[in-house]
Amino acid sequence: MRAYRMLAPGVARLVEVPVPDPGPGQVRLDVLAAGLCHSDLHVVDGGAAAAWRLPFTLGHEVCGTVAELGAGVTTCAVGDQVVVHAPWGCDACLRCAAGMSNYCDRRASLPAAGIGLGTDGGMAEALVVDATRLVPAPGIDAATAAVLTDAALTSFHALSGVRDLLGTDTTVVVIGVGGLGHVAVQLVHGLAAGTRVIAVDTRDEALELARRLGVDAVARPGPDTHGAVTRITGGRGADVVLDFVGADATIELGASVLRPAGELVLVGSGGGRLVVTKPGALPAGARVRLPFWGSRPELLQVIELTRNGLLQVETTTMPLADAATAFDLLRDARVVGRLVLAR
Repeated sequence: MRAYRMLAPGVARLVEVPVPDPGPGQVRLDVLAAGLCHSDLHVVDGGAAAAWRLPFTLGHEVCGTVAELGAGVTTCAVGDQVVVHAPWGCDACLRCAAGMSNYCDRRASLPAAGIGLGTDGGMAEALVVDATRLVPAPGIDAATAAVLTDAALTSFHALSGVRDLLGTDTTVVVIGVGGLGHVAVQLVHGLAAGTRVIAVDTRDEALELARRLGVDAVARPGPDTHGAVTRITGGRGADVVLDFVGADATIELGASVLRPAGELVLVGSGGGRLVVTKPGALPAGARVRLPFWGSRPELLQVIELTRNGLLQVETTTMPLADAATAFDLLRDARVVGRLVLAR
């Protein structure tokens, strides 16, 4: 079968590999769709995989159909459409037992960060995973379903921690209307009625997508953002800033438009730094959150929200054979929404 694999530092390629067989407690999936995100770029281009054993197949956003059951698997059946909860955990600590492998107590010593992030993932024609990782996703478009496992799950988890700050006459600034940011906009509207949303991006296409999603204002980084926040909030500042970029410039921008006792949520992995001891770096009483991915129970909630019509994920699909081209599009920021390799 074909698989897009990380072969050496900085080298990823589509290659032929044997079809894997499921062991006890595992299933083999026929992969229907696998999403791409900037985490994949950090693995391929940025050396994020330096501590992981090579080679492995990329792809941590996965939707597939169950093709074969390993011994002892009774929780699914051949033909079921499922998605994969991909964060890696020790499966022994209390957080893993609660489905929160994204916050595993032993995360620093694990051999991988997740499916497709240090161990074989879904950018392939087939994938073997533990049955405990599967979440049913029947009736959902496969490309959308794949994206729910990270882009939507991470956005949902990031918002879950600040729900108490949102509601009527509150304002959220979303920096980066990409694969995660455009989902976050919809979640704010769906989960916290009355909250105003200001979308910030450098790309015309992303700002147009934000307008279609019904944000209260769009802005480019810099003075344009400050003006929009001042106008919308009457000068108070934003209650919450969700930074899906995480570069130095966006972190500084987010902190500068936050109101006192607001919350800066840093989701993007753009390599930026925030020096919290620097005078004036943050307003009085501000909190900073560093959410990572999301739990299995939260993924179940995200799937239910999608079934109820709350989320409409913007996807662009390409065949697995064009994986290298897809990565180039992502590098060049020529993707609006989420890019998915699909059958």
